[in-house]
Amino acid sequence: MATPHSAGAASRAAAAQALFMVLEQGRSLSQALPTVTSSLSGRDRALCQTLCYGVLRFLPQLNFVISRLLAKPLKKDLAILHSLLLVGTYQLIFLRTSDHAAISATVEAAVLLQRSRQKGLVNGVLRNVQRQREQLEAALASHDELQHNHPRWLADKIRDHFGSAQAAAIFSANNQQAPMWLRINEQRTDRAEYLALLAETDIGYHAESPLSSAIQLIHPVDVQRLPGFADGMVSVQDLAAQHAAWLLDARAGERILDSCSAPGGKTAHILERQPDCQLVAVDSDAKRLERVHDNLQRLHLYAEVINGDAMHPDAWWNGEPFDRILLDAPCSATGVIRRHPDIKWLRRSQDIPVLAQLQSDILDTMWSLLKPGGTLLYATCSILPAENSEQIAAFLTRHDDALQVSVAPSGTPDWQWLPGEQGGDGFYYAKLEKRT
Repeated sequence: MATPHSAGAASRAAAAQALFMVLEQGRSLSQALPTVTSSLSGRDRALCQTLCYGVLRFLPQLNFVISRLLAKPLKKDLAILHSLLLVGTYQLIFLRTSDHAAISATVEAAVLLQRSRQKGLVNGVLRNVQRQREQLEAALASHDELQHNHPRWLADKIRDHFGSAQAAAIFSANNQQAPMWLRINEQRTDRAEYLALLAETDIGYHAESPLSSAIQLIHPVDVQRLPGFADGMVSVQDLAAQHAAWLLDARAGERILDSCSAPGGKTAHILERQPDCQLVAVDSDAKRLERVHDNLQRLHLYAEVINGDAMHPDAWWNGEPFDRILLDAPCSATGVIRRHPDIKWLRRSQDIPVLAQLQSDILDTMWSLLKPGGTLLYATCSILPAENSEQIAAFLTRHDDALQVSVAPSGTPDWQWLPGEQGGDGFYYAKLEKRT
């Protein structure tokens, strides 16, 4: 049986491996974590995830600290040790793990990573972090450009569009843990009844919410603890994302298209709000479509689910136009960085114009599938104007049969949610009607 000490080393070694996959191999954290945590206990798996998320949130500051304590960068076969030092330094500076536990378990993790000969190097660097912590933290505080913990290109784009004060709030929100939001299935329960069930289960929640379907928990919990989860009474979905089904406002008997639908949260919510519509859910990723099927089955809902490319509807569309279309477009995901901090380091500046062109092409294609008098709701989880307001402005110049309908409570034509707004993720909505 593994000792607590070796178990702690295993979680730290796994975190270093996952970070190496993200930072050196360009893999997403959601891909990397399952491959390195399968043999860990639930507690150690949670610690590994905490370490990875924390390192990716504060990567520039951690790199700064490590660079001051290393004679030269760790590259090639030793690059995994840089990831391990990130894990150890994060514990000492941000998690405030006890010095002994953080250092000893991280040093032992070097052995598990087959780098026994470098145990002394790992120990020496972390001991210096421990001894010089006050000076290192003072040095960090003196470098303004290290405070936001974002890549420079992204920080510049956010500042240029939102201004310094609002940008600072966005950076701060992005570097915090996102809250857990629930979406109750209002075909099965109502808010008051489900809040009572949460209280009975001793799960804390915030009483207020802008949507009747949305409940914010005080602390995240495993979904299996949620009353009625297995029976389809409740799902996990962020507040901002829940607005999609409300804004689309499907009616009974209408033919609805949810393009780019995986993993199916919005598909399910549309049907929960209007089970009598005819919903077609399309996505090009067959693997992710499995989650659409799983969600619909758990929630006892039905949609026609199609593996198809939104850019090439002739391969899957039967020619009957749709009354309403939800286009949750592929995007930079810069609005959900607090949930996926690896986005900061995987996304590149040159990705944005490529994504904007793809969005433009899909928008034009989806518009051709919409009935005259129909509605298209454009959505992204981005906060960048090139993918959002500028995208819609360009679309309106290309299509004189398009009319933009206000969706924001403020009365503005479109709705740009910022990370942390009302506790929700960063999101964008624009609603377009097709003139008859």
